[in-house]
Amino acid sequence: MSSPTAERRAWTLESLGNKPVLDYYLIMALVIFLSGLGVVMVFSASMTWSIAEGAGVFSTALRQSIMVGLGVVALWIALKMPMRTVRKLAPVLMLVTIALLVAVLIPGIGTGRESVGSQSWISLGVVQIQPSELAKVAIAVWGAAFLADKPTTARSLTQNYYVGYSVVAALCFGLIAGQGDLGMALSFGLVVAITLIFAGISFRFIAYAAVAVAVGLVVVFFSGTYRSARFTTYFDALTGHFSDTRGADYQAYQGFLSLAEGSFTGVGIGQSRAKWFYLPEAKNDFIFAIIGEEMGLLGAALVICAFGALGVMGMRTARRAQNQFQALLAISLTFGVVSQAFVNIGYVVGLLPVTGIQLPMISAGGTSAVITIGSMGLLASVARHEPEAVSAMQNYGRPILDVVFGIGEPQLENAPRRVDVRRRRTNHTTPVTSRKQPRNGTASMYTPRRTPPRGRYDDPRRR
Repeated sequence: MSSPTAERRAWTLESLGNKPVLDYYLIMALVIFLSGLGVVMVFSASMTWSIAEGAGVFSTALRQSIMVGLGVVALWIALKMPMRTVRKLAPVLMLVTIALLVAVLIPGIGTGRESVGSQSWISLGVVQIQPSELAKVAIAVWGAAFLADKPTTARSLTQNYYVGYSVVAALCFGLIAGQGDLGMALSFGLVVAITLIFAGISFRFIAYAAVAVAVGLVVVFFSGTYRSARFTTYFDALTGHFSDTRGADYQAYQGFLSLAEGSFTGVGIGQSRAKWFYLPEAKNDFIFAIIGEEMGLLGAALVICAFGALGVMGMRTARRAQNQFQALLAISLTFGVVSQAFVNIGYVVGLLPVTGIQLPMISAGGTSAVITIGSMGLLASVARHEPEAVSAMQNYGRPILDVVFGIGEPQLENAPRRVDVRRRRTNHTTPVTSRKQPRNGTASMYTPRRTPPRGRYDDPRRR
């Protein structure tokens, strides 16, 4: 028999979980927390490297702050945009993304890092665009619009929507892999897979794709390039014995030392030793090691829990969405960010091979910060368009955050238009009984009813 205190606690948690706007509040809070933490950690991890590159001590942190600010603007635009408009613009976004992916491969337009043989950016003066980051969001938005409310079975390939979606996704995957960015290509493939699964495709086709990816990874392992060396480092990290701490295993080994240095509570914000030219890519790929060193196990666990909570809220939003388009959009965007975060954390702690992808909303990056925060704006927009949230805002008003930033009241996507009764013309001078009747002989709502004559068998006394 449960105690009254336990019953009261359970009732409180249940009532909290049934709050109509809870998903919207928590998603916005998690995005703000992770973005703010990213600015702080980039400032701490980039101080020494900024000076070594001949710039000011605050140059990288200032640039990251500007990019996060632009990301907040993108989030605001995504919140103000009606879901009908997002669905209509999905094909345009996909076409623009494919054009950018092709432009990256054109000599003289695309730029990259010659040390690893990748070419993933388009330089526009002081700004560099990474189209592969945009591709993950574009395939999620267009896939949700293309596959929503479509039949799951078809007799011919030309009528199968899964085939059309898979062809476009394979084209983008090939363009990203052609840039030499295998880690981003695999992250893109995960978004495609989760979209197809929740759209209703058979798991048999996903298994075939997983086997093909596994065969490709085996080929990469035996290719003898720097990517095969990453697998060797991965096996060394699993066993805890690094064979080449000054060569291929150097970065992973230094990341392990940073995590060990942090212990339980960390050495303090800004007090990292690894950032003094010991840990390469301390502000980008391995920023989680700096978090573990300066904030300890508590700070690292807090980051992991934040991404886990974002995943839970995204799945809850998808389950409570008002239609299949919004549900697919929510789960695809959520999985794209959360899976990338756990892949990054996984290879920093040695559970996965190093792929070179960044920690979303925390690592230093221009395009990544703007696009990721903007995509979380789309996720938050789906959350505020839940039927319960729409009803709550229509009855009790918008949240203070929406009022301050001028975000309008959400509407149901298939709701009928409101009729202004005050402007509706009504003839109040003609009596109802004298209005003309329809020509087809049917009675209208204004036709007075006539009582039919009572027959001889209608009287109960004559039965």
